[in-house]
Amino acid sequence: MQDSWTPTHKALAGVALTIAAAAPGVSKATTPLPSITGPLPVTPTSYPFGAADHTLRPEKLKQHGYVEEEFFASGTANVYSWPAPGPAVVRTPDAPYTTRVLVRRPAKGRKFSGNVVVELLNPSNLFDLNIGWGLSGDHFMRNGDVWVGITVKPVSVVALQRFNPARYASLSFANPLPLDDPRNCTVTAADTVRTTENGLVWDIYSQVGAWLKSQHPSNPLRESAGFRVDKLYGFGYSQTGGYLYNYINAIHPLETQRNHGVPLYDGYVVAVAGGAFVGAVPMNQCEAAPPVGDPRRQFSHVGVPIIHIMSQSDYLPGLSARRPDSDTYTDRYRHYEMAGAGHATPDELYSAAAPDDIVAAGRPVPPMACNEGPRSRFPSGLHFNAVWQNLDLWVRRGIAPPRAEPIEVVHGQPVLDLFGNVVGGLRSPYVDVPTSTWNGTSTGASFCFIAGHELPFDAARLRQLYHHEHVYRWKVADSVQRLLRERFITAPDAAAVLKESKRVKFR
Repeated sequence: MQDSWTPTHKALAGVALTIAAAAPGVSKATTPLPSITGPLPVTPTSYPFGAADHTLRPEKLKQHGYVEEEFFASGTANVYSWPAPGPAVVRTPDAPYTTRVLVRRPAKGRKFSGNVVVELLNPSNLFDLNIGWGLSGDHFMRNGDVWVGITVKPVSVVALQRFNPARYASLSFANPLPLDDPRNCTVTAADTVRTTENGLVWDIYSQVGAWLKSQHPSNPLRESAGFRVDKLYGFGYSQTGGYLYNYINAIHPLETQRNHGVPLYDGYVVAVAGGAFVGAVPMNQCEAAPPVGDPRRQFSHVGVPIIHIMSQSDYLPGLSARRPDSDTYTDRYRHYEMAGAGHATPDELYSAAAPDDIVAAGRPVPPMACNEGPRSRFPSGLHFNAVWQNLDLWVRRGIAPPRAEPIEVVHGQPVLDLFGNVVGGLRSPYVDVPTSTWNGTSTGASFCFIAGHELPFDAARLRQLYHHEHVYRWKVADSVQRLLRERFITAPDAAAVLKESKRVKFR
């Protein structure tokens, strides 16, 4: 592949590298580093909540050459206010915190790609969901990437401390304002109380990122341990995708300035959040989220690449998040909408804590099925895997990702093809050579309204459409080849789709 960076881009990168290398053996950033405890011991009765081998579908990371470690990170965080577009301002300084950090990494540094994906663990079910790993964990391990998940909300800490009171006793998002302080407002959110503060997350995300890029002896990714972190990528999904709107627009500029013009995070994937669908969140729990239409709910000239991706469950309320794609160096941006994909996927539950552990945490187990049937099995991970591959090429080599049209909408409603599937958006053989109609919404308990479901075609309709199984497979192969050529699918996912197509029977 050709390197498409201009001389100006290379000069800017050279300046950044010079600054970063100015103090060998010391953190490349001036962001304060948290105090780290760990890795924490693991026993049959004390292990991380959501540990890979204690999930609904347990994983043996060792078979992939990976290890999992849990740490506690402690420090002080500012509580910010965000009264207007632009960087945030400090509301309450230096609030102590302790949170947990889950790290999945290659056991040997020589297999490390240099990429670290840092996920804000999703708390929407009132416990930590590691959705990014559920969607793309196999891709990360094939590539040699490190995945890091951070507990980011007090309500998740409550679940952790119920799950294992001894292991998680020290975790704290305590509100720095006493209850009799008039600035400690009366909160109305069902998952929020006055004794804790949701707004500690922003500095936590920065400080953990700085630790991962540092050479501190507590960092398992330090060079002396055989690792070398090149790129730090931020990820948030749904509620924590909304967190990234705040972080990117209000905190990223502060961190870049603090670190002498060098961004802490080298790129972001903002997933299934935007517009009226979690397009931003309250900066602190006394402050309303920016309203729909506010410029704080849009990205512009952030300085590092952003890939924004929506699902078929959420793109309609997220329409105001649409903006033109850009290859301008200071405003590198892509917007995608996944045709056929559901928001609340089975993968997020397969990779979540095992049901017994969720119950031990005092939370209900989310349902795998809705009134219309099982949650949609649409494999949105194949889109996310391509996004990660393309983001890395953009950051490292200046190779811009492909562009895709959004899902077609007329008078507020999607345009459907003759199969009942949406027109436009990110395409795949599942919608271009369909064997089902894919719905983005369902009815039922919990998050069924964004789970989606599948309506499979019967054998008679499959024969009517394709005549023979080999014709169907040929059409799938043609679709896969085009998507692979255009970089909308990775080679391993292309092989998996072709393999799956051989299991489709017309009888």
